[in-house]
Amino acid sequence: MVVALLSLSATISVFASGQQASGQQASGDKNSKRIKLGFLVKMPEEPWFQEEWRFAQQAADKYGFDLIKIGTPDGDKVLAAIDNLGAQGAKGFVICTPDVRLGPAIISRAEQYKMKVFSVDDQFVGPDGKFMSVPYMGLSAKKIGNMVGSGLYDEMKNRNWDLSNVGAMAVTFDELNTVKERTDGATEALLKAGFPESKIFRAPEKTTDVPGSFAAADVLLTQHPEIKKWLVFSVNDEGVLGAVRALENRGFKAPDIIGIGIGAGSGAIEFKKPEVTGFFAFVCISPYRHGFETTELLYKWVTEGVQPPMDIRTDGILVTRANYIEVFKKLGLEDSLK
Repeated sequence: MVVALLSLSATISVFASGQQASGQQASGDKNSKRIKLGFLVKMPEEPWFQEEWRFAQQAADKYGFDLIKIGTPDGDKVLAAIDNLGAQGAKGFVICTPDVRLGPAIISRAEQYKMKVFSVDDQFVGPDGKFMSVPYMGLSAKKIGNMVGSGLYDEMKNRNWDLSNVGAMAVTFDELNTVKERTDGATEALLKAGFPESKIFRAPEKTTDVPGSFAAADVLLTQHPEIKKWLVFSVNDEGVLGAVRALENRGFKAPDIIGIGIGAGSGAIEFKKPEVTGFFAFVCISPYRHGFETTELLYKWVTEGVQPPMDIRTDGILVTRANYIEVFKKLGLEDSLK
């Protein structure tokens, strides 16, 4: 009997320790009302997602809940993260999925734990290829693309470039609809302004980062040695930066490149360089709403039963070296200036 009681006591002790280690409330904190919510992002190393996390934490601090931040670069890590959140008793999570086709699996796994899901940046796609009915906040992608295209054309006119030797490089990633809309919007604006369609060249990238863009641009430059001046646009800042680096590697100088990106951090890093490069401007998209507001809406959905809007779109501001500091301060992105 004594042995049995000791064994039972040890088992209870191990179980309690495991509960606390996994993030569950300790026995002395049973009356706590503090809830847990998650925020999962596909590329945690990128400035955009770091800023989303920062603003999401501000929402957690304001409303007094615990925010669990997890990087989920692939499907296996997404499902493991949801299990992690479920084990900690989380009531829901915001997610930028690494693959929009994971939507059904994400919702199914979340439902096992009775967690609510708010998608951000990339919209879930169902097995029928249509967008799923899940609360979503994304960019007004086409409108932002239009801003990029108009900005490129206007700067080209300011420099009095001769169209006969100018080409436009679109570093694309058509697998994601929301980013395809950006490059399609830029193309649309260029064509509307009078840029010849035959001079717009697409360079598909395998990854939406600087190395992926560099590789895609390098192939395109080999195919078109006749082009002496380039307009460059892509799905994000990294896409433009990679292309600009590829152009520099081929001997092109800043006066012969006009690159306009889309983002909230990488462009500012380029502007901090003492020398002017071909990265001319970017449409600054604020991660504040994507981080703070999505988390706030999720919190109110969980605690008050207030259903979030099913589709929210945000836009941006075109910034250059001349005004980026002012814009960043206005948008609460001062940390990116350090």
